[in-house]
Amino acid sequence: MSWQPEVDELAYRRKLAARMGGTEKVDRHRRSGKLTVRERVDAIADPGSFREVGGLSGSGRYDSNGRLVDLVPSNLVMGRARVDGRPVVVVGDDFTVRGGANDGAVGDKLVHAEKMAHDLRLPMIRLVDGTGGGGSVRNIEIKGHTLIPTMKVWQHVVDNMATVPVVSLALGSVAGMGAARVASSHYSVMVKETSQLFNEGPPSVVARVGQTLTKNELGGSQIHTRNGVVDDEVPTEQEAFARARRFLSYLPASVHELPPRAEPYDDPERRDDWLLSAIPRGNGTDYPIRPIVQALVDSDSFFEMGRQWGGAVVTGLARLDGWPVAVIASDPACDGGSWDRDAADKFTRFVDLAQTFHLPVVHLVDTVGLQVGIEAEQAGIMRYGVRALAAVYQATVPWCSVIVRRAYGVSAAGHQHMGRFNFRYAWPSANWGALPIEGGLEVAYKAEIEGADDPVQKRAEIEQRVRSLTSPFRSAEAFVIEDIIDPRDTRPLLCEFANLAAPLREPGPSRFGIRP
Repeated sequence: MSWQPEVDELAYRRKLAARMGGTEKVDRHRRSGKLTVRERVDAIADPGSFREVGGLSGSGRYDSNGRLVDLVPSNLVMGRARVDGRPVVVVGDDFTVRGGANDGAVGDKLVHAEKMAHDLRLPMIRLVDGTGGGGSVRNIEIKGHTLIPTMKVWQHVVDNMATVPVVSLALGSVAGMGAARVASSHYSVMVKETSQLFNEGPPSVVARVGQTLTKNELGGSQIHTRNGVVDDEVPTEQEAFARARRFLSYLPASVHELPPRAEPYDDPERRDDWLLSAIPRGNGTDYPIRPIVQALVDSDSFFEMGRQWGGAVVTGLARLDGWPVAVIASDPACDGGSWDRDAADKFTRFVDLAQTFHLPVVHLVDTVGLQVGIEAEQAGIMRYGVRALAAVYQATVPWCSVIVRRAYGVSAAGHQHMGRFNFRYAWPSANWGALPIEGGLEVAYKAEIEGADDPVQKRAEIEQRVRSLTSPFRSAEAFVIEDIIDPRDTRPLLCEFANLAAPLREPGPSRFGIRP
């Protein structure tokens, strides 16, 4: 009367599934320097916390009596787990089973995993290694007919981008839908040398356009972390797991919650004397912005994202008196802080992340506007610039800007939403205007300069006269700027901002209209 035989078969089936693609393929996978999907799940999840869903799916082979002889498991492993004590959904491709390609159960399991994350309001971690649910030419022969390309999972991928934090780690050769899943994330990482990402792999590229390329030449991390498809690259899988865990630590489980505060450990009144000379005199002089960011936020809390692309804008998550915030900082060491299309796109995406997950924004400003010249115009810089402005003006999260030096042009116009209350400070080194003086004199005073006996001397006289009026103190007299501060007082003021902003944050989905 016991059901022990069925329980024994259950254990047997789980044992077969645990073999993944078999000893030979698993060994080959490991020799390539990669972990198996189950080792990856164990590495990113808290010990013993993974509860697999759909672990019995696959392709069974039976004898003439209907008894199971063998089982090739589905090449997608998914389930619930905990990461640093917080529940998440984890889904991982098994490259040892048909290279992670579609095998009948993958599509349904992908949909189920995305639904599970959305409906349980849990962060999604994707461990991508293969096509991850895309089709295969082999399927034509298996099915006996061809299929119109569809992506049943995509509705749920899009819904999750507006609902829960999504992290994708590209851990091998990722193509087709697998590549699309990596790009459709709030944070993505590639492993140098061992992971690649492309629309179609080298064999298809040779057949279709005649280019002979290795996997790394076609889609290595040196390409996709420089064009913004992927946020960051790391040397090992373990570092990828660590970065995923850290990214999630700043965010709520879903938009229906608020980002959690960490236990404060750094003095909110800390004042670093070196900040007094952090900005050099002379608008054309470069200086490093990242040490300034690190000095203002809680020590060791700055988590930079997308360092290798859109270099004029530095973006990352940090904490102020324990509160998570989104940090944007101009980098004058890259094109003088002027935005190209990548910088504007990076800015827009990061503001969207802050808005989606209710993160107050801290913006350190030193920009001379959008890039100028024929290359910038051909790249459509104005379209990307106004999209960035739209992101700022659609954002409702608390916002604090600190103008540390220059604020000129369209990119400076987006330093905060001017139609609502925001915090704003300026350092004594700050200066601003519609155009930098260097580029505006020739336009504004063209006739006077050209009509002078000595145009060079006349231009110098005009520049000196105009510069005498650009002191931030004159703007403060007219209440153009609310306050000019000692740079050493910036951290205490930012911590005050974070504490005042915390109760203003409101959970729930973000709503805004179409952008230009």
